[in-house]
Amino acid sequence: MSISHAPPNPPSTDISGISGPGHPDGDAFPGLQPVVPVSARRARVPRWLRRTTGPLLLLALWQLLSATGVLAPDVLASPGRIAQVGWDLVSDGSLPSAMATSLRRVALGLLFGTVTGTGLALFAGLFRIGEDLVDAPVQMLRTVPFVGLIPLFIIWFGIGEAPKTAIITLGVTFPLYLNVYAGIRGVDTQLIEAGESLGLSRWGLVRHVVLPGALPGALTGLRYSLGIAWLALVFAEQVNADAGIGFLMVQARDFLRTDVIVVCLIVYAFLGLLADFIVRSLERLLLQWRPTFTGR
Repeated sequence: MSISHAPPNPPSTDISGISGPGHPDGDAFPGLQPVVPVSARRARVPRWLRRTTGPLLLLALWQLLSATGVLAPDVLASPGRIAQVGWDLVSDGSLPSAMATSLRRVALGLLFGTVTGTGLALFAGLFRIGEDLVDAPVQMLRTVPFVGLIPLFIIWFGIGEAPKTAIITLGVTFPLYLNVYAGIRGVDTQLIEAGESLGLSRWGLVRHVVLPGALPGALTGLRYSLGIAWLALVFAEQVNADAGIGFLMVQARDFLRTDVIVVCLIVYAFLGLLADFIVRSLERLLLQWRPTFTGR
């Protein structure tokens, strides 16, 4: 009598779902370890907390130095004193009024500078004759420190609002011109050829190819221009100003009020950050078609 022996069933090699020791089937594979991405092994600290840690530590150190007498009040007031003075300036209405005056000056200078810089960049970037006529004079003028032109502006425009607006306008014009011009000339020629093969007219190429391609550079130039606008405002409001944040700083300097000066500097910084946030929001809205690296 022959006895047939069926071959034993081979052990299953299906390891799907096995995550290592502790798993019901994990004892069969004691050497297996779960694969965890590097990003998952990092501590999950909220980003807002990481971004605020540095300023909070700096503020705490500042308060500590002021409380121990290392920083004298006439050298630099303590954060608590600055907060109290800022509240007093807001309560009596002097700080809101100064902010409104300074914002109006920046808005006018930014408007005139944006129109001037963008117009010159479009003329020089889209037309060769425009480049020949405009680019060289602009490149020469932009190397002249705009602050050094304040005496000329006072002679030309007097000591009213005109020289202040002119200083801000000049500071805004050149960064915007450079970035818009570079954005126009940086458009890929293959995109131009593709547009021409699709039958786009010259205006169609400018509208659908050149201007969208130059938009990232234009927004970058706008961010630079906003930063320079607030810097120019600081100098502009030193020219016989009778209102504005710079006027408060001049008064505080005469009376050695470092607390008021720091409050004004904080307001400058806050307004600059607010303007930059607005431009960055515009970038996210207008440049949704452009994928970019956002860091890891």
